Amino acid sequence: MIVDSHHHFWDPSRRDYPWMGDDLASIRKPFGPAELRPLLAAARVDRTVLVQTVSNVGETGEFLETAAATDFVAGVVGWVDLTDPAVDKTLAALRKSPGGTYLAGIRHQVHDEPDASWLLRDDVLRGIRAVGEADLVYDLLVRTRELPAASEVARRFPEMRFVIDHMAKPRIGAGPRDHEWEHAMEGIAELPNVSCKLSGMVTEASWTEWTPAGLAPYVRRVLDWFGPERCMFGSDWPVCLLAAGYGEVLQALRYTLSELSAVEIEGVLSGNAARVYRLR
Repeated sequence: MIVDSHHHFWDPSRRDYPWMGDDLASIRKPFGPAELRPLLAAARVDRTVLVQTVSNVGETGEFLETAAATDFVAGVVGWVDLTDPAVDKTLAALRKSPGGTYLAGIRHQVHDEPDASWLLRDDVLRGIRAVGEADLVYDLLVRTRELPAASEVARRFPEMRFVIDHMAKPRIGAGPRDHEWEHAMEGIAELPNVSCKLSGMVTEASWTEWTPAGLAPYVRRVLDWFGPERCMFGSDWPVCLLAAGYGEVLQALRYTLSELSAVEIEGVLSGNAARVYRLR
């Protein structure tokens, strides 16, 4: 079995996506289960985790309904307003809504916040605590700038499960080393309640000139820091289409995992995501 721990659906004809600028014009069109299903079949991917795209709890409700109606979606990472004093009630309502049993985690576009320490605000911490009390994962969508705050949050909530999206977006296109990113990632990797998605790499590399060999140094460092047991595959489809097809992304990751054992590869490609997100 293969589990894709990170992909999206969207429809720009129905909703505005503020992050979808002119440079992303090629993917500014509807993507849903019908478009992804044949790609999963071709790549032999069995289950997926559907991840939020906008700060709108309505989208989360829609994604839960989609999960209930789509055989390959095993979990949803949605959005709620962490700063809302009633966030616990919102989470409970989502759990009781159609498809609510598929809610596996919550995330926010932290790297778009002006404040690098946004995660450490009192109101945000209260919301993250509510996520943990609901027994949900908190996905950390951060870059190097926000990693110190992310690390502090994970330290404060050692009983919670945290997952770093897209390896915190190292500057792969700048070369084989990103020293600032390395320093920050080494620190958060020491925390046993934090896992990392091996995802989003092709769009942090050169969209037209990336190679699997160019991704390999970054994957190997993450594997060394977190261990294969805390890493998981994510396609970041359809964002990945800016640089590579679905099958290319998976094959590139397989290349970077070539030094692992069969058991370790199985964990990265399926078991770890199923365990951390407690997928159906």
